[in-house]
Amino acid sequence: MSPFSAEVIGTMFLILLGAGVVANVILKGTKGSNSGWIVITTGWALAVFVGVVVAAPYSGAHLNPAVTIALAITGDFEWDKVPLYIGAQLLGAMLGAFLAWLIYRDHFDATNDADTQLAVFSTGPAIRNTTFNLLSEIIGTFVLVFVVFYFTDAEIKEPKTIIGLGSLGAVRVAFLVWAIGLSLGGTTGYAINPARDLGPRIVHALLPIKGKGKSNWKYAWIPVIGPIIGAVMAALLRLTLR
Repeated sequence: MSPFSAEVIGTMFLILLGAGVVANVILKGTKGSNSGWIVITTGWALAVFVGVVVAAPYSGAHLNPAVTIALAITGDFEWDKVPLYIGAQLLGAMLGAFLAWLIYRDHFDATNDADTQLAVFSTGPAIRNTTFNLLSEIIGTFVLVFVVFYFTDAEIKEPKTIIGLGSLGAVRVAFLVWAIGLSLGGTTGYAINPARDLGPRIVHALLPIKGKGKSNWKYAWIPVIGPIIGAVMAALLRLTLR
């Protein structure tokens, strides 16, 4: 499998399972309806585990433009490969979101609230405050990327992996994402990944969902810019501490 294909497939599984658990919890008439935040955060953590395990041997399992950019800043990844990886991640996120919609199509149609439908695809603030919503995404992604650096074996050069120790590393990343979701995710839904939010939001805008509302593009820049800022800060601190 090529690195591009690995990033596409790994990110696809990440979003399929992540958006899938949200759909199962919040859409009308599902078996998991109203099962709560613990189920959502656990499902996303396990989605990360699956995506990382699939992609790690071939691409290093970045699955997140913020991670890719951070690794490039620290010199652990080639800048000329950054656009390829980000393109693959965005494509994979869109495919995963489409598949999640396809599986839960009847439940989307049965759900009358447009905001609930959108919440399966993308994040949104519990309390709208641009400054603090952005800060939430910056801090959440900073924690993600900075801790991931300490999961990484500095001797691994090609492909650069974010987990370092195979499936054991994938478990570590999954627990990290679970901790971020449980502790920091209540403000904005913890995108902490530009592709995770932007790709599915684009799919939401394109799909013929019954009763669909707007895709909230006014907010969409926050889960893109916030994670990038957080990742850059984590990378710069990592360089300082080396």
